[in-house]
Amino acid sequence: MNSDRSRPATCLFALMCASVLFAQHRTPSCANCAEWNQAQPPFRIFGNTYYVGTHGLSSVLIASSGGHVLIDGDLPESAPQIAGNIKSLGFRVEDVKLIVNSHVHFDHAGGIAELQQQSGARVAASPWSAEVLRTGGVGRGDPQRGTITGIAAVQKVTTLHDGERLRVGDTTITAHFTAGHTPGGTSWTWTSCEASICRDMVYADSLNPISAPGFKFTGNREYPQALADFEKSFKFFETTACDILITAHPEFSGVLDRMPRRGSDAKPDPVVDTGACRRYAESGRAKLRERLAVEAEK
Repeated sequence: MNSDRSRPATCLFALMCASVLFAQHRTPSCANCAEWNQAQPPFRIFGNTYYVGTHGLSSVLIASSGGHVLIDGDLPESAPQIAGNIKSLGFRVEDVKLIVNSHVHFDHAGGIAELQQQSGARVAASPWSAEVLRTGGVGRGDPQRGTITGIAAVQKVTTLHDGERLRVGDTTITAHFTAGHTPGGTSWTWTSCEASICRDMVYADSLNPISAPGFKFTGNREYPQALADFEKSFKFFETTACDILITAHPEFSGVLDRMPRRGSDAKPDPVVDTGACRRYAESGRAKLRERLAVEAEK
């Protein structure tokens, strides 16, 4: 469907209200979940890329005439809101052909099982994440294992390799393994165009070194390569082409704050920030240094 077609305002309002009601009547799965799951009207980020997530958790739809790609499913209780947001933009959930993920924690992958059931899409993930998606729960070696809720098992999961390019219609996205926060973390890049202007888009996995009590990122038996994974991830964000950064938690890229300024025809485009990925890496490095300093004191 063409999202630029006009639709009656009453239909749009009804769909958005339905999304809000669904969000409100799902039982929150964590202390922060009600806040994370606050309703967020969907919007075009750039070209064929749309924000369809909640106010506190990102989910992105990349549209094409041959089907759509969805990145992240947010919380289990977010699935109806994401589906409603897709519909309110003029698209069909059934046209989502591929679902991919940043990492398989319940706040980013919890809604994937339901969204896959609604769409019939295939799901693709890194080897570690794919195994967690197939079995459900929380993966072995996850730094937060023991303190977070597991996810529901997902059907039709295929395994990716680092740097693999996936095509849906005329859209191609590339997987970049950016582990550390989890052993299977993945970030995604693609190109979106408006008229003759094309932008390098980046959907970034978390770089936050947080864990369950007792877990150490240094010398951990279940995740011995954690520090090497973080370093690889930092280097990716320091070097990748990056015009528009979207992070799994939207506040870390400021996408919700910058988007309202686009409508004022501001120049330069407020959503474009070619230094955002480098700063994101710098912030991740600083957080890891702080974490390792704490570990060294114990």
